[in-house]
Amino acid sequence: MQQPTAMRTDRRDARPWFVPLLFLPMLLAACASPAYYSQAVSGHFELMRLREPIEELLASPDTSPELKQRLSLAQDIRTFGIDDIGLSADAGYTQFAKTGREAVSWNVVAAPEFSLEPKTWCFAVAGCVPYRGYFKKEGATRFAGKLHDKGYDVSVTPATAYSTLGWFDDPLLDTMLANDDAELAAFLFHEMAHQYLYVKGDTLFNESFASFVEEAGVQLWLESLGAGASLEPWETSRQVAQAFQVLLLSFRADLEQLYASERPEHEMRTEKSRLFTQLEHAWAAQLDEQWNGASYYAAWFDSEPNNARLALVQSYRGGTCAFQNLFREAGRDMPRFLNAASDKAKMDRKDRSDWLKQPCKPIAPESKL
Repeated sequence: MQQPTAMRTDRRDARPWFVPLLFLPMLLAACASPAYYSQAVSGHFELMRLREPIEELLASPDTSPELKQRLSLAQDIRTFGIDDIGLSADAGYTQFAKTGREAVSWNVVAAPEFSLEPKTWCFAVAGCVPYRGYFKKEGATRFAGKLHDKGYDVSVTPATAYSTLGWFDDPLLDTMLANDDAELAAFLFHEMAHQYLYVKGDTLFNESFASFVEEAGVQLWLESLGAGASLEPWETSRQVAQAFQVLLLSFRADLEQLYASERPEHEMRTEKSRLFTQLEHAWAAQLDEQWNGASYYAAWFDSEPNNARLALVQSYRGGTCAFQNLFREAGRDMPRFLNAASDKAKMDRKDRSDWLKQPCKPIAPESKL
């Protein structure tokens, strides 16, 4: 999961704390409309057209010193992901695409008015996923409006990274560079993890795995820099993210209990509104008590919270403990961990689902992961 920096209200605060994948529809369009197919194909190939080899940009006198520094850093991070973490050298990100946009795509999530079960869309390669991506915000907003008219709670969120799961040489994007060093590393490790291991149709496994590789990878990378980097900002952002997740899961449980009741719809609607208001107040109080009033996740509340905003909380982080335990069993060795995770991916769906539900084991004080 990606976390914002204290007192910031930039794009990192507005991002979802997962990075959805947007796949080329010619590989997976099983039920998409012609219009959706068209925008996704044109958007994808526009990105591919914008690609420039990073090696050439670094050697060019026309490339600004600032861009050279960010591109060089990105290549160092990518190399660390390959050599030290054990991710694939075929993961892409050796080319750069300048989009000039605030996000590479916008993702629509929907859930019924009285349910936290997200609507899914099924595709040939990716399987069934709980979001639908658009290269233009207008298309996402238009589609979200249609779902809203049908009675769904909807959410439209920007995605800063992009992956085709290795089908194409995915480029590094300017939207990824517009963050601090640790956040850039998080993007790259997350997306490289998806390209290393992906189980069709299993969002919980895929996102929990990529999120763990992201977090462990960033910590290991920062540690490798020695005195050249401080772990404190990254560790603080992780602590804030965990606190926010715990709060969201608590309110999610309250909502699930409400929706399972047999109360009349008008009563559930009133109570639902009250709970979401309570959620915002509870987070504001927690910021004051624990984080000196910093504005972490302030932008999460810029749009009215609803079921769609909470629908993926468990899906994208529910297997964290399972991967933490697996990492410990692998002796905190990332290549061994990746091999072990690959073995878990081969389990049948029920056994894999049961494995993902395991609780966290106690961690020795000296361990930070």
